[in-house]
Amino acid sequence: MTLPEFFGCTLIAFGTPFALFVFTIANDSLRIIILIAAAFFWLLSLLLSSMLWFAIVPLRDVLAFGVVFSVLFQEGFRYIIYRILRSTEHALHAVAEDTRITENKHILAYVSGLGFGIISGLFALVNVLADMTGPGTMGLKGGSEMFFVTSAVQVLSIVLLHTFWSVIFFNAFDTNNYLHIFYVVGSHLFVSLLTLLNADGLYWASLVPNYVVTILTGVLAFKVAGGTSNSFKRFLMCR
Repeated sequence: MTLPEFFGCTLIAFGTPFALFVFTIANDSLRIIILIAAAFFWLLSLLLSSMLWFAIVPLRDVLAFGVVFSVLFQEGFRYIIYRILRSTEHALHAVAEDTRITENKHILAYVSGLGFGIISGLFALVNVLADMTGPGTMGLKGGSEMFFVTSAVQVLSIVLLHTFWSVIFFNAFDTNNYLHIFYVVGSHLFVSLLTLLNADGLYWASLVPNYVVTILTGVLAFKVAGGTSNSFKRFLMCR
């Protein structure tokens, strides 16, 4: 049962992001480069938050402290990559195979957000997936058998949220919409702190609000990108 569980949870967490990558990014080399660059910036945020956690010895055992500063570093690097992409738009337009990537500013946000999300999801789940391969681990150290599935479902949410957050975040700075900036940072903190409930086995208490935030953020990102009810209907009807 360990291998079926491993592949099942892997596909739950990364099936949708992989499909997004294949159908919207893989055929454009510039988008691939931007996605990898965004992932690199997320790694830098992880490095800095780890250094801070290591430096402040009295608070090493306070998980909430590490979570808060990790989120702030991530949002700081999201802003840095926003500034870099906006300042290099003319150069990107000159070398782009598909000029829509610079003509539609939301594409850059989407690609960088997906890069943030994928690398964040990988780091969150890779150790869990390694334990999942066996021998015979339905629950770690006698824990709930829902732990693995919950982790996979939560990672999917985080990947999607990072994508939505970047679309909202980039547009907010383009339009000086500080309310949306506050929403991105605040919802990121909220969702991240919710994961602390998993330590007590309160999986539903973290998952349900997590996916409520994911749906609301997805709707907001859709509207920010210019989506309407009519365009959504045309999408569903493949027109």
